[in-house]
Amino acid sequence: MNRLTTWLLRLAYALLTLRRMVLKPVTLGVRVLLIRDGQVMLVRHTYRSGWFLPGGGLKRRETLEKAARREAREEVGATIGELRVMGAFSNFAEAEGDHVVTFVSESFELQPNRSAEIAEARFFPLTNLPEGVAPGSRARIQEYLKPG
Repeated sequence: MNRLTTWLLRLAYALLTLRRMVLKPVTLGVRVLLIRDGQVMLVRHTYRSGWFLPGGGLKRRETLEKAARREAREEVGATIGELRVMGAFSNFAEAEGDHVVTFVSESFELQPNRSAEIAEARFFPLTNLPEGVAPGSRARIQEYLKPG
């Protein structure tokens, strides 16, 4: 990806963040834990630093499950089989209310995928995550590992 594209993506993300802070809308998004052989898929975006679970916002007239499947396909090339809800989580730090429904799948196929918004996508051991994992993503992974 060229520098202009990266710069434009970062600018767009900054403007969306500013819009959220000024207008304080309630947002709804999804994240997906893609688990295979004791490892979890994480992505690094081109427009912000850190590692995250694949995911994003819902589109108009889209169900939560369809959004999770779409985001996993767009960001990492995953076609998901069985998908289950892990939980719904809220964050009030940057907006009036940022709500994220997290899903888990251990049944998926990966196809090579290129996305302008994803700088890197990799599997990491569940118990040995890289530096820079976003707090929400780290918390969901830790909750996944809890027995019961």
